[in-house]
Amino acid sequence: MTLPVMTQSQSLSDWLSYLEQIHPQQIELGLQRVRTVAEHADLIQLPGIVITVGGTNGKGSTCAMLASILQEAGYTTGVYASPHLLRYNERVKLNGVEVSDQDLCSAFVEIEQNRADISLTFFEFGTLAAFSIFKKYQPDVIILEVGLGGRLDATNIIDADVAVITSIDLDHCDWLGDTREAIAVEKAGIYRAGRPAINGEPQPPASLYTTAQEICASLYSVGEQFSYLATDNEWTFHGDRWQFKHLPIPVLPLQNAATVLATLEQLSLSISEEAICTGLTKARLAGRFQTLQKNPTVIVDVAHNPHAARYLAQKLKEQAAEKIIAVVGMLKDKDIEHTLQHLVPQICVWHLADLSGPRAASAHDLSTFLPDTCNFTCHQNVENAYHAALAQASENDLVIVFGSFFTVAGVLAIIEQH
Repeated sequence: MTLPVMTQSQSLSDWLSYLEQIHPQQIELGLQRVRTVAEHADLIQLPGIVITVGGTNGKGSTCAMLASILQEAGYTTGVYASPHLLRYNERVKLNGVEVSDQDLCSAFVEIEQNRADISLTFFEFGTLAAFSIFKKYQPDVIILEVGLGGRLDATNIIDADVAVITSIDLDHCDWLGDTREAIAVEKAGIYRAGRPAINGEPQPPASLYTTAQEICASLYSVGEQFSYLATDNEWTFHGDRWQFKHLPIPVLPLQNAATVLATLEQLSLSISEEAICTGLTKARLAGRFQTLQKNPTVIVDVAHNPHAARYLAQKLKEQAAEKIIAVVGMLKDKDIEHTLQHLVPQICVWHLADLSGPRAASAHDLSTFLPDTCNFTCHQNVENAYHAALAQASENDLVIVFGSFFTVAGVLAIIEQH
């Protein structure tokens, strides 16, 4: 296959198509190739303070709350996160605003010129492009969301000032191992000697402690060096330096909010309680228990593994709906059985959708993991499943869309078109 010669004049969609073709595998863990290109491009050190955020779930909401509080405190932020829902530009934000196509294309040109004959995956290429944008705009604080695992993820070529693990559970087992102990070792690979290493997982495997100790990182764990307690309409935080008694309950998960405060208190920055309260209240993240409409209520959530499904089930239990109707599409390399199992008690009717692509599970595949007593219908795509669910819902019902970023993106695209 002959690949085009890429230039600044190509569109973002041209570049993204090119990036999908230049490496034989979608995922290839390892740091040598990406580090070599970063050194060629002088991207091995980023400006300002760098926070790296890893974990099974909660990375995106943690990044969003970190950025929101820092911006309220008067600091400029750069956030690199993945995957995106509707636009690739969502992956790189400066002060909460998606970067332009032009910025991305200019960065892609720089990486292309510096990689020579070194092959990079789609994610690696995009990670280095984000670094290039941050080097250009010099934000005060850069927040990097780990793509997969931690130890061998492309973001880990950067020595973060503070590294965060939000949660540890089974996911991406083919790459990271099939036990929480093995996964914890991979995730703790983002920690650095002598630097704050934040752990927001309330029940961490012993391997997290031993890995942090081997690295000589300064571990701060929830339930040990910091803690939090919620009442009906506020919560308290007790940390290494900070003590707050009347914090607002955020829209995003409270466990992650506590982890955010434990992270921020380790930075040598001036952050007021007012900035914390306002930042927590304002923080939002598309696709995370996001309400799209009322009467009937439609909520989308990217929950796609058992850990996230447990949290989603609890949130659904708190909703005052006559019945809950689900729209679900999943990838076949996920733990479909245990993900759906957590939601079965909450959901009355299931609309199962085929997804497209080599990793997609079919609606029929999903149906084999539901108990015989479940009321379900299979659909050829997310759009059909969603419209069928809406047609069935009365104004007091709730439609929950979950199972994959692709499923949520499909519904968000329908909403955007209208």
